[in-house]
This record gives sequence, C-alpha cells and structure tokens, in this order.
Amino acid sequence: MKDIASWNEGDWIGAIAALALFAFLVIGGLIAARKSEEVVGHPRGLFVLFYAEMWERFSYYGMRALLVLYLTKFWLFQDGKANLIYGAYTSLVYITPVLGGAIADRYLGQRKAVIYGGILLAFGHLFMAVEGMHGVTDPAIKQADPAINVFWLALALICVGSGFLKANISVIVGQLYRMTDTRRDAAYTIFYMGVNVGAAMGTILVGYLGETIGWAWGFGLAGIGMVMGLLIFMIGKPALNGQGEPPAPLAKRTEWTLYGTGIAAVAVIWALVQYQDVIQSLLIVSGLAMLGYTLYEAFKLPKEPRERIFAILFLVALNPIFWGLFEQAGGSLSLYTDRFVDRAGVPTSLFQSINPIYIVLLGPVFAGLWTWLGHKGLEPSAPAKFGLALVQVGLSFLVFVWGAQSVGPALTPVIFVFLIYLLQTTGELCLSPVGLSAMTRLAPVHLGSFIMGAWFYMTAVGNFVAGKIGEATGGEGGEMSKELTLAIYSKIGWITIGVALVVLVLARIVRGWMHLDTLEDRSAPTVH
Repeated sequence: MKDIASWNEGDWIGAIAALALFAFLVIGGLIAARKSEEVVGHPRGLFVLFYAEMWERFSYYGMRALLVLYLTKFWLFQDGKANLIYGAYTSLVYITPVLGGAIADRYLGQRKAVIYGGILLAFGHLFMAVEGMHGVTDPAIKQADPAINVFWLALALICVGSGFLKANISVIVGQLYRMTDTRRDAAYTIFYMGVNVGAAMGTILVGYLGETIGWAWGFGLAGIGMVMGLLIFMIGKPALNGQGEPPAPLAKRTEWTLYGTGIAAVAVIWALVQYQDVIQSLLIVSGLAMLGYTLYEAFKLPKEPRERIFAILFLVALNPIFWGLFEQAGGSLSLYTDRFVDRAGVPTSLFQSINPIYIVLLGPVFAGLWTWLGHKGLEPSAPAKFGLALVQVGLSFLVFVWGAQSVGPALTPVIFVFLIYLLQTTGELCLSPVGLSAMTRLAPVHLGSFIMGAWFYMTAVGNFVAGKIGEATGGEGGEMSKELTLAIYSKIGWITIGVALVVLVLARIVRGWMHLDTLEDRSAPTVH
C-alpha cells in the first residue's frame, strides 16, 4: 500500500474517482427510497435505467480503456493488429443489438432481454480476469498460450451480452414518454449522462488497477460493476410501470430456446473475433440485407411514415463517419498518448476518462440548450445537429495535428489531448443522444427495437472503420510512428469536414421527411 505522501497524479485521480463512485451510490439509494413517481420532473424509472446503464458502462468502458494496451503489452500483438482486433471487437459489440433487438421486439420483450444480456456481460467481464503465462517475451509463444481462448470467449460473451442489453435498455427509456413529450431529448441526455458517469469512473478505476496493480485486478473490477448494474435493473422493475414486457405470452420452451440462440451466437463470435477480415464481409452482406428489409417495410407504409424511415436511413448512414473518427480514442489515440504525449506519469488509460467527464459536465448544458431553443422555436433539426457533430469531430483531429506538429519531435503537450476530446465530446452531444431520441420517435411501433438495432449496427460499421484507420497508423511494419499517424489524422479530419458541409446543406430536406408536425402519441404511461 502506497504512503499517501508518495502518491502521484494517477493515484489522486483514482482516489477522487472512488469517492465520486461512493457519492453516486448514496444518491442512487436516496432516489430508490423515494415514493413519488417523478424525480426532478422525470419518471423515476428513468433513474433506474440511468443507474443500471451507469454500471454496465462502468464495466464496458473500463475494459475498453485497457484493451489495446493489454493486447500490445500482455499478449504482445503489433500495434496495427491490436487496433484491428479492437475495431473488430467493438464493431461486434454494436452489431449484435440487431439480433437482440429483433428477439426482444417479437418475443422476449425488452426487460427480459436486458436481464439476459446482463448475465452474459457479467460472465464475460469476469473471464477477462483470467490471465495466461507471465514473463514470456516471444509473441508467437505468448499467443499460442491456451489461455488466450478464454480471452476470446470473454470478448464473445461481452459482444452477445451487449446485443441483448444495449438497444433494449434505450428503447425502455423512450417507452416512459409520449412521442410528443418535449422532455424526450432531455431524458435521453440525462440517460446519456448515466452512460458517461459510469464510463468516467470505470475508465479511471478499472484502468488504474489494471495498469498499476495487474490486468486481472482491473478486469475483475469491471465484472463486479456489471453485476451491480444487473441487480439494480432487476430490483427497479416496479419503477418501469410495466414497460418492456413481452408483446405476447411466451411459452417457457420458446423462451429457453431463445436463450440458447444467444449461447450459439457466443460460439460464432468466438471464432469471428479471431478472424477480423471475415467481419468486413459480414458487415457488408448483413448491411445490405438490413437495408433491403428496411426498404421493404418502408414501402408497405403510407407516405409520411415511409419518409420518416428515409430520414432514419439518412441519419444512421452518418454514424460510421462520426464513430470511425471518435473511436480512435480506444485504439490509435490511446497508443499515441502512451508513446508520444507528455503524460507526467499519469497512466495512459486514465486519459480516456476525459471524454465521459466532459459529457457529465456539458450534458446538462446541452439538455438545457435544446430545451430553451425548442421553446423559442430555434432548435436545430436532428440532421443539422448531425452536421454540426461531423464538423466538430473533423476539427478535433486538425487541432490535434497542429498542436503535435508545433513542437516538432518533442512529446505532444497534454493540453492537445484535452482539446481533441473536448471537440469530440461537443460533437458527440450533437449526435448520440439526439440520434437515440430520433430513432424512437420516428420508427414505426412494430420496428422500434429493430430500428434501434440498426442505429447500433451502423455504429458497429464505424467501429470497424476505426479499426482499419488504426491499423493504417501502424504502417507496413505494424508499429506506430508519430509522423504517419498525424498525416492520417489530418486527412480524415479534412474529409469529414467536407462531408459535414454537405449534410448541413441537405438538413432542411431531411427535416421535411421527418414530418414532426403530424407525429402522434403512442401508448405510454401517464406520469403524474
């Protein structure tokens, strides 16, 4: 145990995060003890979902902060290969909600799907704590260790568990509100803050334990966090007001068959995550199939709901561009920070907490801003917000490149890490919660979870794109260089800003397809 007098910056950050986590536990207990149906003007169920998702994100983002470092430092993969594995894994995390969403829509209902996904996630994160041989310096011998199969299994369990949980917990948030309720965007921003409170604390605490004490300690804490999230969701069932239940009575045999489908998916993904090139073909084929099915459903609908689906397709098509850049944070940007940034002794993984901390600080500002502009009739449309998001994420890389090049061969000043995350965060707040709200608002009732799954599917494509970009920063030798990485960052920054300008020009047309003036309320609980 370190003497407090010898603590460095990383130790203090970890201690502060632990205190913040304790404070949120106390606040959560106070909310759970309340008898009123509303908390700060929103249904109490929103905060059950807030805390359940907070713990799920604690575990996921804590593990994500360590993954590329773990791949390069423990399993001894080359930089390019580690980035590609990272991109393949994170893309599968986001593609599986298509399966989980469809099963929930037709059979399980969202609540049971979330519980099943949480169980798989808990096992996955705990299996990440199983390590193989230590002290081996030959990559070939290291990667032939049978224990690496447990690692692949852990990734597969997390991928499938996320598929059952991610899309469905977001859908339950939307079910707590009427379609025309002006609180919907604010509710999703509050929910998104829960995501990022968990992400910030998980990144710091899991990352700190993993890098300073041992990988197994960090991954083990992530597993404990997932168990906490699952328990909160199960205990908080009454606050959901009956939302998320199966659409029709479900026979036990059918229910267990569906759970077996999830286990079969784990086996498939266990293989896929090891052969990343197959995933690219899978994304193309399944993407075309999804597009075909969506258009098939769209052309069976009257004009206005059909055009709403066209608007959805436009918005989800922008996802890969944004997330392809944004997800460099867990891949190439993490390795760049580890090797080419003046970190002053702070563990590399802790820098990934900057983005979720910004979200926590700026989330209320953006929620209030959209509400205020909405009351004035000045709120930008969802397509316009997406265009602004792309401008900011593109600009973030250009600012980072300028800062890194301004010091020549010296280490990049840490202030530019804070700046790239700041611009990416403000862009994220213009896209992610807005997109979640738009999907639930514009989707037909019978396609609710499928459309949410499609949203996450295109995020999956973005994550795979991020892996390919990260692989390119490794160059032909597979090892990252400062010069090549900055050249790639500059190119993708300018391309993204060009796309953003086109989106802003088209925003008015797409807004017309949304037909917001004729949206009707669907069945939702009346909140008193």
